[in-house]
Amino acid sequence: IRNMQAMRTDIFVLRHSCSGAAKFVAANCDASIVNAGDGLNEHPSQALLDLFTISEHKGGVENLNVAIIGDIFRSRVARSDIWAMRKLGINVRLFGPPMMLRDCDAFGCPICKSVEEAIEGTDVIIMLRIQLERQDGEPSFPSVREYSKFFGLTAKRMQAAKEGVMIMHPGPINRGVEINSDVADDPRYSCVLDQVENGEAMRMAILHTINLNRSAR
Repeated sequence: IRNMQAMRTDIFVLRHSCSGAAKFVAANCDASIVNAGDGLNEHPSQALLDLFTISEHKGGVENLNVAIIGDIFRSRVARSDIWAMRKLGINVRLFGPPMMLRDCDAFGCPICKSVEEAIEGTDVIIMLRIQLERQDGEPSFPSVREYSKFFGLTAKRMQAAKEGVMIMHPGPINRGVEINSDVADDPRYSCVLDQVENGEAMRMAILHTINLNRSAR
C-alpha cells in the first residue's frame, strides 16, 4: 500500500483472496478503491454488469424472477448479485447442493428443491461454477459426474424454462459440469458473451466516474 501511495496512485483496482481486503486498503490510503473481488465477500463490478445486461435485454429489472444455481456459499458474485437485485425489486430464488447453500438464509431468498423448480417461470438463470480452489479439503459434492447429473443445466432441463429466458454465467465455465455446451452456446438463451462485452464497458464507466469525482474535489 505504501509503495503504491508513494507513486501518487489515484485508483487501486484490488482483487484479493481475503474477504474485507478492499475495505482494509480503503481505510489505510488516500486512493479510491475498486473492489475487483475480495475472498468470499463480494464482486461489485460483476453485479453491476449483470444488472446492466439484464436491463439491456429485458428493458428494466423490477419484478423480474432470477434463479441463481450452483456454489452460492463460496461465490462472491452471487453475494453481490443477490444484494443488488433484491434492492432493485428483483425476485431471487436459489438452488444448489445443501453444503453450497450454507448461510444462505441470510439472503431471505426461497431455496428450490430441483433445477426444474428453480428455472420454471424464471426470466434469468445465473449458473455458477464449482469453487474447487475454495473447498478447504472438505468436498461439497460426491463427484463432478454426480454434480452434473443433479445440478447441471442441460437441454432437457431447459424444457421447463419459459420462452425468452436469459442464461448468464460469470465465468469461467466448467462445460459439462454446471452447464452443457449446447445450452451455454445456444443463441436463444445465452447472454454470456454479452456479459463479457458489457463487463469491459462497465469497468471503464466505473473508472471514469471515479476519476470525475476525484477531479471535482
